[in-house]
Amino acid sequence: MDTQKRLHENISALADGELADSERELALAALDTAEGLAAWRAYHLAGDVLRDQASGALSDGFSASLSARLAAEPVYTATATSAERGPDPSAPAPDQAESPADVILP
Repeated sequence: MDTQKRLHENISALADGELADSERELALAALDTAEGLAAWRAYHLAGDVLRDQASGALSDGFSASLSARLAAEPVYTATATSAERGPDPSAPAPDQAESPADVILP
């Protein structure tokens, strides 16, 4: 098993109160790193969500990051064909058809 994976498992076990005493010093040392601290926060957040105790607070910069990603998304428009508009060509177009933007991707 690689070292990083083991450290993450130890941090997870520490957060759950299930870490063996022999592993505690290594896990606590890992918490002094940015990656270890991020893992500690992630495991606690996951636990809070599973227990339905999450605060709902978003991480710093979340709104700005989300806004930037949305602004970078291409704009899709759908135009109705004459068959979709029906016999009256002056009738308003039906609701916009599903586009690639309607599919949520990670």
